[in-house]
Formats: sequence, C-alpha cells, structure tokens
Amino acid sequence: MSNRQIDALIVGAGFSGLYMLHKLRELGFTAHVVEAADDVGGTWYWNRYPGARCDIESFEYSYSFDEELQQEWEWSERYATQPEILRYLQHVAERFDLRRDIAFETRVASAHWDEDTKRWKVKTENGDSFEARYFITGVGCLSSFNSPDIPGLENFAGEVYSTGQWPHEGVDFTGKKVAVIGTGSSAIQSTPIIAEQADHLTIFQRTPNYVVPAQNHPTDKEFVGKLKQKYGEFREAQRASLLGAARVLLQTPKMVLSIPEDEFQEEMEQRWAMGGLVGFMASHLDSGTDRDANERIADFVRAKIRDRVEDPDTAELLTPRSYPIATKRLCVDIGYYEIFNRDNVELVDLNAAPIEAIEANCVRTNRQSYEVDALVLATGFDAMTGTLNRIDIRGLGGEKLKDKWADGPHTHLGLMSVGFPNMFMITGPQSPSVGSNMVVSIEQHVDWIADLLVHMRENGKEVFEPLVESEKEWGEHIDILFNMSLHPQADTWYLGSNVPGKPRVFTVYIGGVHAYRNLSDEIAEKGYPGFAIDGEGKPNDVDFEDHVMRLMPEELQAA
Repeated sequence: MSNRQIDALIVGAGFSGLYMLHKLRELGFTAHVVEAADDVGGTWYWNRYPGARCDIESFEYSYSFDEELQQEWEWSERYATQPEILRYLQHVAERFDLRRDIAFETRVASAHWDEDTKRWKVKTENGDSFEARYFITGVGCLSSFNSPDIPGLENFAGEVYSTGQWPHEGVDFTGKKVAVIGTGSSAIQSTPIIAEQADHLTIFQRTPNYVVPAQNHPTDKEFVGKLKQKYGEFREAQRASLLGAARVLLQTPKMVLSIPEDEFQEEMEQRWAMGGLVGFMASHLDSGTDRDANERIADFVRAKIRDRVEDPDTAELLTPRSYPIATKRLCVDIGYYEIFNRDNVELVDLNAAPIEAIEANCVRTNRQSYEVDALVLATGFDAMTGTLNRIDIRGLGGEKLKDKWADGPHTHLGLMSVGFPNMFMITGPQSPSVGSNMVVSIEQHVDWIADLLVHMRENGKEVFEPLVESEKEWGEHIDILFNMSLHPQADTWYLGSNVPGKPRVFTVYIGGVHAYRNLSDEIAEKGYPGFAIDGEGKPNDVDFEDHVMRLMPEELQAA
C-alpha cells in the first residue's frame, strides 16, 4: 500500500494515457498512470476478437508528436490489425520508458475532490492511494462492454465469448455451431473469420449496417516513403481537416444533387475502389444535412450489397433503410457480405423473429430454436460515459459525476465538467472523439491540457474549472450541430440508444476537428475565458458557431 503525492494521476494506458504521461514528464510534472490491464494498449489490449483492426489508415492512426518515432515505425498493412497496433503501443512504451510510471492490473475505485487541500484523493481497488493536483482520464470511448439482457443467458451450457473481452489465447471454432448476436463493427470484422472455421454460423441481426470495403492491402512502400519525406505537412493537413484524416479521395466541394448521374456513378465507383470509411463519411458537402442527397449515396451502397450477396432475400435483410448513411460510424469490411453466400452461414432477422430466450444448447426465437455450441456476443459498448460512470468520482460538495450525468453528460469542450475542478477527460463526451480520427483528437486534448497545466504552474494557480454558463453554452452548441445534421433520424450508440434505460443524448462534437481545434486554441490564447482560475474568471467570448461557419463552404451555408 502507498499514499503518493503527485501532480497528475492518469487513468488508462492506451493512446491517451501514454501520450499524456510522456508529455507531462517532459514538462517536469510528476505523473502516474493506473491501468486495469497487465500491459499498455487500452482498446487495443482488450479487443482481441478475430479480425479486429483499425478503420483509419495506419499511417494516419499513429502518433505525430515525435519525428523519429514516425520515421522509424513501419506498418505492414493499410489498416493495421489489433496485434500490430498493440505492438506499436508497446514499442512506444519501451521507447519512452513509460512503464516505470504505470501501475498495471490496478483499477481506480474512487476519486474524490478534497476542497481543503485542493487535490484529488484517488484510491485503487488494490488499496493504494494517491493525492493528485490533477485527475486526468484516458479511459476511452468504447471500453465498457455492453452485456445484453437476454433471458436465460446464464443457463447456456456452451462457450460464451464477448468481442470486447476476447480470450488472449484466441478461440478455435473448428467443427462447432456458432451463434453471433449483433452486426456492428466487431461482428462485421470477426464473422468472416469465424465462418471459415465453424461448421455452421448463425448471425442474429437487429439493425443492418452500411458497410463499405476496406480495400486493405500490404503497405505501399513507395507511397509511405514519399509520405515520410513530408510527414509534418501531412500531419498539419490532418489537424486542419474535418475528420482528422487527410487522405480523402476526391475531396471536392460538391453538392450531391447537383452532380449528373453518370458523373456521380463514376465518382462513387472511384470511392468504392479506394475503400475506407473516410471517403464516404465526408463524401459530399450536403450528404450529412440533406436527406435526399444522403439517399443518393445510400442507394449506391445498397446496390453494392445486392451485387455482393447472391440471395435477394438475404441481401434485402442486410440492406439498411431506416436511417441515413453515416449517421452511424460507417463500418469497413474484408469479405463480410460474401460470407452470406456460404452454405454454412445463416442470417436471422430479429425484427421478424426476436430472441425469446437462450437455453442450455440453443438460441430460441419466437419462430424456432437454433442449436449452438458457442455463443459470441457482439453487442457493443456502454459508450462515451459508461466507464466514467462506473468509477466513484465525486466533486464539489461530494456530488457524484454519475448523478450529475443522470440525464446525459454535461461538459465544457467535452473536456471538463462543472463541479469537478482540475479533472480532465481526454476525448470525453461532447468532444470530436469517435466522430474523428481518435489519435489526432487525443493529441490535441493532451497538448491543450499540458499547456494549461504549464500556465497554472507559471502563474502560481491551483484550481481550474469551467463556468456554469460556459457548460450550458457548449451543450447548446452540441445540440445546434446535432439538429443541423441527419443524426436525429438515427438511433445509435452516439445517443446511447443501444443501452436500455440510458438517456438519449448526443455525445459527439460534429463541427469538425479543425473547428474544434481553432476554438480551443482561441480560448487558450485569450487566457481561458469561460473558465475560472482560483475562483476568478470571465465569461466565454468565443463564438463557437463562427468557428464552424467560417470553415463551411459557401454552397453548404447557402443550402
């Protein structure tokens, strides 16, 4: 047991925690990381299901803070697999000697703000305790598995696996009857591999997803060589982009409905051949705001589903129609649709035949029973707020963060919450986070927090907290952007819709990585209006909407 006095206690040793630790140490702060796993990696430690890989190109989904690091590391594929990303993060931990300041196999039990000492008192489940001036969470947006409430699940006599907590030794499904519940990203990545092993695979689908091809391939050495000659310029382009990804095919300011059909089809075929979600999520100016424009792109993808799936009835079940394309984070695949052309794969529509119960050796719907030996739960995560709400975090007056967020998260910049001084959430709810290239957003948050902590130290200040009005304004800004978009027409985990009883609140800043960075930088340059430093502060005078509008093309503003 210990009771350590430090400047910053960081929760999580994934992309966020590792960079935050490195940054603070370089600046002369004492920092320590608490990590539940037995090694670094965060999301990429836990999510080891077959086929797990990133949906952002490897050379973009990597750190930019160290030139030697990005020059020396070589990615083997366009979209790196989980083991390769984990090796990358392990390499980073070794290269910068980070493990000596990380406590592994340690979970935070509580973090309480002490108003007398102006410090966070943090206790772990191991019995250790810390007193830290700053409490910084890097727990990830998708780190708390959403266990489904299905009657009889506990009675299943076979093997049960969840994609978010996959056995490290792997699983061999050879000769087995397997059921996969869910058709989100983890199922789309894992089922092609499971289908090759299993004697029979039954996939239970509630809502079909729009899936575009990854078009994965080994790394193009020539391309990467040229990229590394000007990596700095490329990184600046990432930071100045909408999604934090700079290589977007045909990134031209066009309105979908203004493009002649032959030209539209030619362009979309090029995007399809290029593959990847970025080229479709940011494909046209009005695709995210005009339903007719969105439908034109959706129809193209729907036609591709019919082309790839031989049975028309199955293709129809796999075709999304109830929500606009890209209002859920698009999924990318390597052979997903083609598995439904196999004799050993069956698709069950849970809308027509909902699951009534799981029994000892089968999954029973209201129409029939499906005998299975192994059950895979691909039911997603309690996203954005789940992990934070599972920690006993208490701020001013002993208020629990979970209670404050009972009706949804309340933050300023998705970074801090009123009543919880000196607590920072890297890529927290209401920041760009999952609506962007996460690594770009992580680095931006870490740099902003580090600059602030230096400012506090240089000026002899102790306590930093957002103003009530600023938090209210930020929440209103999130709602304005949400209602300008097509997102209200979809039930997604962005809104918490996948977790029964969770409040339906939009949790992602969609004004763009570039706009968010610019307004955050303006706040810092002006001396942090909208925040209180040692109890004194001035109201926010940064126009959030202006930062979005000035980056919005004239054609879209006119529309």
